[in-house]
Amino acid sequence: MKEMTLPVTSVAETKKLHWGPVLAAVILTAGMLVVVQIMAKRPMLMVDRYFPEMGWIEIIALSLYAGFLTPRILNPKTSIRWRTILWLTFSVIFFSQLTLGILGLESFLMTGKLHLPIPALILAGPIYRGDNFFMPILFGSTLLFIGPAWCSYFCYIGGWDFLASQQVKRPRPMPKWRQPLRVAILILVVAAAYFLKVSEIPVALVGRLAALFGLGGLAVIIVRSRKKGVMVHCTTYCPIGAVANVLGKIAPFRLRIDDDCTGCRKCAMVCRYDALKPENIEQKAPGLSCTLCGDCVGTCKNSNIHYSFPGLSPQMARTLFIVIVVSFHAVSIGVARI
Repeated sequence: MKEMTLPVTSVAETKKLHWGPVLAAVILTAGMLVVVQIMAKRPMLMVDRYFPEMGWIEIIALSLYAGFLTPRILNPKTSIRWRTILWLTFSVIFFSQLTLGILGLESFLMTGKLHLPIPALILAGPIYRGDNFFMPILFGSTLLFIGPAWCSYFCYIGGWDFLASQQVKRPRPMPKWRQPLRVAILILVVAAAYFLKVSEIPVALVGRLAALFGLGGLAVIIVRSRKKGVMVHCTTYCPIGAVANVLGKIAPFRLRIDDDCTGCRKCAMVCRYDALKPENIEQKAPGLSCTLCGDCVGTCKNSNIHYSFPGLSPQMARTLFIVIVVSFHAVSIGVARI
């Protein structure tokens, strides 16, 4: 059997190999936050909203935070645990800001206006309103750089769907009608948003319908994801997840399965996105619902699953991907999101 060739296999190797990626994550995070600090017309960093001119200290802290996370996610032995921590940290901060906004602290809201934290509204909201495309632009920018990884690193609902799926040790097969249902829900959400707009349905009623859709998603997480061991909400119910999987192909990152894969299916035991079914492994490519989470990479003892990026080795492709993801995460922590 081949030895695993991923970047990190020991503490010693971490210290030897990963100062470059750590420094890259620190610099990339600091660079993006400096641009936000200088170019934004209103304070975007949370610290600046309460302590003017102190945002520069927050930039330093978040940049070091990105450097702290990078080697821990690069290490295949700890990547799943730290990805979960990163993901849930973002979600907890997101909903904490939402709660504070509901309580009247409007400085915790990006626009000062409250909206429902339902991923589907990233798509449906602008269709109904006809304006305010900030969230679609932000979402689209993420897809451009890291593809569908928005769903496995940044979605404030997805982290809880992931935890629910972990209640079952091994993912159970999903029905063949999952994909058609997913497409039908996406079409229904887009059509409903347009119909509600042209029919001039009051915002209050539209808000109730959106909340009902969100509660339906919560029920899917509690009932189905916990039972199937698969993120049913993210892979079947959420329309923005379907958009991410398709449009995420514009990003250059991919997960590949080598021809010498033994078909042991250990990777499938950790995939909660229903992307490593027997036919996917046979075809040497994860399914459409893959979000590049990378949990399967550290599971393969033969290193037959790896990231790819044009012109880069698998190691460099994975390193670049994680540096970008971690940096985006740190920037998102510092910027008001609601």
